[in-house]
Amino acid sequence: MLRGCGMVWSRVRSLWRNWFRRGGVDADLDAEVLAFVEMSAEEDAARGVTPEEARRRALAEVGGAERLKQQVREGRAGAGIESVMQDLRFGGRQVVKSPGFGLTVMATLALSIGITTAVFSVLYAMVIRPLPYQDVSRIAAMDTRSASGGPQAASYPEYVDWRKMQHSFTALAGYSPQGAVGMKSDAGAVVLNEVEGTDNFFTVFEVNPVLGRTFAAGEDEDGRNNVVVLSYEVWQQDFGGKADVVGRRVQMDGSAYTVIGVMRAGFRFPINVMNSIYVPLHLTPTQRDNRGNHWLQTVARLKPGMTARQAEADMDTIFAALGKTDMFDAGRTVHAVDLTMYVVGDTAGSLRLLLYAVLAVLVIGCVNVAGLLLARGVKREREMALRSAIGARRGRIVRQLLTEALLFAVCGAGAGVVLAYGLLRLIRMLLIASLSRGAEVQVNLPVLAAALGISVGVTVLAAMMPALRLSGTSPTMALKAGGSAGTTRGQHRLRTGFVVTQVALALALLVVSGLLLHMLEKLRTTELGFNPGQMLTAEINLPRGRYAGRDVLADFYTPLVEKVQAMPGVRAAGLIQMLPVQGWGWNSEHIHIYGTAPLKNPRTDPAEVRFVTPGYYKVFQNALVEGRLGDAAIDRPTTRLAAVVNEAFVKKFIPAGRDPVGMEIGDNDQMETLASQDNPRVLIVGVVKNIRQSIYQPPFPEMDYNIAQIPPAVSLNAIGSMHLVVRTSVAPESLVPQLQKVLHDVDATVPLREPETMMQVVADVLTFQRLENWLFGAFAGLAVLLAVVGLYGLISHEVELSTRDIGIKLALGASRGRILEGIYRRVGWMLGVGVVLGLLVTVAAEKFIGAVVAVGLAKDGLLIVALAVGLMGVGLLAAAVPARRASGVEPMEALREE
Repeated sequence: MLRGCGMVWSRVRSLWRNWFRRGGVDADLDAEVLAFVEMSAEEDAARGVTPEEARRRALAEVGGAERLKQQVREGRAGAGIESVMQDLRFGGRQVVKSPGFGLTVMATLALSIGITTAVFSVLYAMVIRPLPYQDVSRIAAMDTRSASGGPQAASYPEYVDWRKMQHSFTALAGYSPQGAVGMKSDAGAVVLNEVEGTDNFFTVFEVNPVLGRTFAAGEDEDGRNNVVVLSYEVWQQDFGGKADVVGRRVQMDGSAYTVIGVMRAGFRFPINVMNSIYVPLHLTPTQRDNRGNHWLQTVARLKPGMTARQAEADMDTIFAALGKTDMFDAGRTVHAVDLTMYVVGDTAGSLRLLLYAVLAVLVIGCVNVAGLLLARGVKREREMALRSAIGARRGRIVRQLLTEALLFAVCGAGAGVVLAYGLLRLIRMLLIASLSRGAEVQVNLPVLAAALGISVGVTVLAAMMPALRLSGTSPTMALKAGGSAGTTRGQHRLRTGFVVTQVALALALLVVSGLLLHMLEKLRTTELGFNPGQMLTAEINLPRGRYAGRDVLADFYTPLVEKVQAMPGVRAAGLIQMLPVQGWGWNSEHIHIYGTAPLKNPRTDPAEVRFVTPGYYKVFQNALVEGRLGDAAIDRPTTRLAAVVNEAFVKKFIPAGRDPVGMEIGDNDQMETLASQDNPRVLIVGVVKNIRQSIYQPPFPEMDYNIAQIPPAVSLNAIGSMHLVVRTSVAPESLVPQLQKVLHDVDATVPLREPETMMQVVADVLTFQRLENWLFGAFAGLAVLLAVVGLYGLISHEVELSTRDIGIKLALGASRGRILEGIYRRVGWMLGVGVVLGLLVTVAAEKFIGAVVAVGLAKDGLLIVALAVGLMGVGLLAAAVPARRASGVEPMEALREE
């Protein structure tokens, strides 16, 4: 025991002396080696050998003084650490000696790791990470469709029938996001997002609350439904996370509600609705009784063993049975959509293509790093052969190169980690607005580790290959090879393969980016039917408790519009229940124009329905084609119902040559909303120009009703949620504070979203397209840059390796132009092969690319050819500098170097 402790103590003392008294230890070693050599030389001299020969023999006996010292150093305590430190210092000197090379390798690694990690993290959060519900594979969003094939939610009476008659679900629930709602909490008055649901809403998700309970059976009935379940984030932010919140009474929209529970952290539905609260349905009489009032979304949990297709067949049977007695159910269909895919929606294909794009960037980055390090290793083959010839062991050489590679890898990886976090912080701003789970995106540590492992592994392997290859070759042969090192056919093919791979992948990404940019530009320049400049919008959601039974037009909207219209800098003000370009709103499927032949299938020819004020047309500068606009002085709840239609309506429903003004619309299934009319026919009083309801689709037929004709009894249900629109003569943003004050003066209890300019609204609609364009543009730019760097490095390397051959050719009479021609011929061949492969990759991946942007050789051929030619041009420019350097070689200097 004591002997072991003594040995450890002796080892520690030796380690301390070798590290911190290195100068004295080396001086002692020099003295010992010198004494040994001198003693050996004296013995030989005593035997009659000359002093010079005696010293030479003494040094040869120990293998050289420096080698002997090195052997002694390697046997010291801490020699391994010291050797590693020497390798690190030498690697640092190599970086300083060739800063361009070192920075290129590290930047390539950083970009590859950073972008790969950021985009993989997005993909994981959007597609791979399970939704925060129990056994989510059994939850289906019910995508119900009308007979025309368009999306159509359920009416409440329909939902009640479906729920009673279905045999496929353990729970079929209805829900409806209600938008902004005002609540008084511990944090004061706050604006939250309200989601209404049926009594079995939480049963679908099988997620228990962290506090209290969820809805009880029958709790969506009148008199029992003033209860609220808080989301975890609302509980934390607005109630301080207090456990006594359950049972507390809170004021919401002028009514008292009882808090009955708090959901677990992460629970949200719909998944994109944050800062949410959940309340049972609060039905108006129209919602409760009107089968044509389609507003209720549905979600269901499949019974064990039941498939989505079986559930769809079950629902089709229900629709068929109900359709025999009710026209609203006739011809309806449903698609039970896996909830994960429903949340991802149309972005699934785009996100997968992003995955392939980022893999391509990672491959290009790794290939580029491998090519650079292999080229550098070939360049240093003679150096390593010389080291081996003078006694360096194979392991020592490999360790030196490994240390250098790790130095590059660690620096590049560190920069890549920083870049990944920075990129994710930037793109989260766009993701939150454009993707349902954008707020959940965080750096994925397993993905980061995988990217680091792949990149670092490739770096280390590429750096070690020259040393491993050289270890199997005689140092004498390597030294004799001289300037021909690295010029074998296999090495040429390997380097050429690297460049061709990079060019092919870069072109594929460039084509996708170019097509996306072209599509985005077309969308941005689409004729919307109005000028979005100088416009301001604000979403308004009236509190039910405060405005129930009141005339919302007289009590709120009319004074609001009058006050806004009187603001300095305001040209016009109006109201519409759904802004243009944001998508479809309400629609009517039973359009018939009296005096014309009935449509063969009126259910397949719906028209959009909008509730507006006359000021809306002035704000959007929507020109009147004929007739008149809505007029509050003429159009009253007691007068004949009047509609202003757009040109798309006239084109679809009015026979050519007939004057639409004065014609009558019948069988309108929105009629029950305006049910106090003696004459159920709607009179067309005017025609206006088209305004797009969706930026992606042509204008849809539209009927606009003046909100002045809505009976006060149903006004809260019909126009409780509206958008205020304002046309300004000054910068719209400058009117936001004044607009907020006006809204507060009219009714301080009305929750108000932050006003937006119409330019922001249009930009928000295109958020995901802009994100796609930005990401693919970044990928394509990076891929081209890496390909250019790889090409430049390859040509520079080959020029350096071929200096001797070029010198011989020039000495034998070859012209410098001929040398340039040969280099450009080789570069052009590599670029050509890469471009052809890139085009083949693009064609092969057309199905995946089609998820983002349509690829058509007929319409996009010119753009694709231009991108290919541009890439080849950039590649030829990258070869210009090394090619000119090659043609400038002086024959005698090149031969003298050998």
